[in-house]
Amino acid sequence: MPRFSANLSMLFNEVDFIARFARAREAGFEGVEYLFPYAWPAQDIARELEVNNLTQVLFNLPPGDWDAGERGIACLPDRVDEFREGVDRAIEYARELGCRQVNCLAGLKPADLDEETAWKTLVANVRYAAERLDAEGITLCLEAINSRVDMPGFFLDTSGKVLALIEEVEMDNVRLQYDLYHMQIMEGDLIRTMECLLPWIGHIQFADNPGRNEPGTGEINFSNVFAAIDRLDYDGWVGAEYRPSGNTEASLGWFSGQS
Repeated sequence: MPRFSANLSMLFNEVDFIARFARAREAGFEGVEYLFPYAWPAQDIARELEVNNLTQVLFNLPPGDWDAGERGIACLPDRVDEFREGVDRAIEYARELGCRQVNCLAGLKPADLDEETAWKTLVANVRYAAERLDAEGITLCLEAINSRVDMPGFFLDTSGKVLALIEEVEMDNVRLQYDLYHMQIMEGDLIRTMECLLPWIGHIQFADNPGRNEPGTGEINFSNVFAAIDRLDYDGWVGAEYRPSGNTEASLGWFSGQS
């Protein structure tokens, strides 16, 4: 059975963020992840992890102004200083939370920014982050996000682009964050793709498609996918990053079926 982590930005929204840790543990999760921790003191989150005996699996580097529509700043040449400050801030949280992986969002490429400049900026920023994180024993994940439905203009929208970036950065602690929902939209052929990409995968996330809801609401055969993850001997976490179609606990039939 895969090791499942609950994404607390998506799940258990029936209660406030800090209360979601206990809800996740009560539901049977042993690991948690979320988009960003920075709105809460790291000490408060660390306390919830300890009290509920949870592993902090992953969170993202600061994304810029998320509420204003920004989805990462790593490809933006005029935001390099801000990106580096964000790396430092993420390290502070990772230390406090005992987190060994963080994810980098490449960002939306502005129409007036040429591809070559955006790519060179992204490579330099990822290399900087990887070097800083490597000194802390932390893995840097890079996520491909679909540009067809959720984030038009997102600069890294296929697993192939992420692999090209990993190859150019040339750091041993850089991995692919493989999101089944996003890659079903962009690429499909999920099981065979995971088999090919396994050496580079550092983290897996999932939601069904269409709708980004829980397994069983869309077209993905999760019984086959989860069985394939087991068969591949993948030893990382698999993050439930979906929007429950109703109450979170009512959406966990797939999870109780895995117990």
